[in-house]
Amino acid sequence: MKRIEEAFRTAKRNRRAAFIPYITAGDPNLAATVELVRALARAGADVIELGVPFSDPIADGPTNQRAAERALAAGTTLTGVLAAVETIRHDLDIPIVLFTYANPVVRYGIEDFAEDASAAGIDGVLFTDVPAEEMAPFEEKLSANGLDLIMLVTPTSDRRRMKAAAGFGSGFLYLVSRTGVTGARKDLDDELAANVRAAHKASKMPVAVGFGISFPEQVARVAALADGVVVGSAIVSRIGALGNCEELVGEIEDFARTLSEACVR
Repeated sequence: MKRIEEAFRTAKRNRRAAFIPYITAGDPNLAATVELVRALARAGADVIELGVPFSDPIADGPTNQRAAERALAAGTTLTGVLAAVETIRHDLDIPIVLFTYANPVVRYGIEDFAEDASAAGIDGVLFTDVPAEEMAPFEEKLSANGLDLIMLVTPTSDRRRMKAAAGFGSGFLYLVSRTGVTGARKDLDDELAANVRAAHKASKMPVAVGFGISFPEQVARVAALADGVVVGSAIVSRIGALGNCEELVGEIEDFARTLSEACVR
């Protein structure tokens, strides 16, 4: 059984939604990213999302854009991100998903990327800017190397598009909680429950919800509806505020623990 599948099954047995924190790889640097992933695992994460920094992150709001800028300024590359995951794999078995745009992967070479990502210990890849109609070349190489392809669907995706995404995807289906870019929000979309039901009808995979989920109270609300909860900008914002200081890892671990605990149903 693949690690992502096992993580969702274990969470379900424990009567909780899977907690999926997101951080930008290389923010504030790759050495810190390795320690932050370890901290998130200690805090109760079930799956980790690592963002590959990109110069034109059109799906991201200001918080994640600034994180990508900091990571790129620190010299982070896709090759460096894969090397960091290799280091993480020395002592951690937690599933890791790369959250990326197509450009870095195409430049790297899709086949070479799939082979190297698998060898490094990556479990899945999520492309923010590749629609189902253009996903076949990516899916072929990822699948051949045992990698899950995590597909995104949105509140504006009709049943046909949700089923098309589910047909390509594996691991879990990522439901964007609302229209727009990433970023912390005070309120959840009023139609979220209906959108989660629609995603469950379109796919047999677990459904994880992300974008705009920021506080333990919101996590608890989403955990009651979905199989997984993704929290990104709220964590990334704290990393940006703390920078590369001694308190960084401990502060992020403490905050992430409050989110993980909120996933219990």
